[in-house]
Amino acid sequence: MIELKSTRDREKMRRAGRVVAEVLEILRRSVRAGIPTRELDQIADQEIRERGGIPVFKGYHGYPASVCVSINDQVVHGIPGNRVIQPGDLVSIDLGAIVDGFVGDAAFSMFVDHPPNKRAEELLRVTEASLYKGIEKAQAGARLGDIGAAVQEFVESHGFSVVRDFVGHGVGRQMHEEPQVPNYGTAGRGLLLKPGLAIAIEPMVNLGQQYVQVGADGWTVTTRDHSLSAHFEHTIFIDEDGPEILTAIS
Repeated sequence: MIELKSTRDREKMRRAGRVVAEVLEILRRSVRAGIPTRELDQIADQEIRERGGIPVFKGYHGYPASVCVSINDQVVHGIPGNRVIQPGDLVSIDLGAIVDGFVGDAAFSMFVDHPPNKRAEELLRVTEASLYKGIEKAQAGARLGDIGAAVQEFVESHGFSVVRDFVGHGVGRQMHEEPQVPNYGTAGRGLLLKPGLAIAIEPMVNLGQQYVQVGADGWTVTTRDHSLSAHFEHTIFIDEDGPEILTAIS
């Protein structure tokens, strides 16, 4: 069942989105060579709670941390721990928080110090740009397939591949609500987008092939061919005037 949000819901989601955006910016400044990923989790947990939020990832289906930190060939759901970030690593950070009963969810990727090569640098640029290509299509009266088609076409035009086993989703009182929001599809097909729909759009893009696998910990997703993967995400709210990005730094 798809729930359309009210104006009051939207304002609460703005507050949740603002907390997520602020904490992600702190994490972006904290990522550096030599830091163990568990320290990023500690920072995320503390900063979310100081802002009156609750880390939505922690305990979700048993997930043990407040943030996901995925490195290089890890696509999503990397569990923070003793791994130390190295120069040249591609680090993806995914964060969610509950504030006033509503969820904000967003992610970014970055290279530490410098990208290893120009193709890797292009992967990062294309993945982030593909997110905004998808957001542009999130218009009332459009179809869900318009979003996925925009992401897929842009990514593939640059020779990269879109992960298909994991997708975006509706968001609101729960982190994962209907509908699913694939990063691939056919324009003009799928659910009719209506005002009040809140969704998380999150392209996961691989330098190599699209195929992924889940690790022995039951969470960490990696590329099967061990190619680099990047991940960007925003929570958006659709109204008559277009999409509002709720997790952007304003």
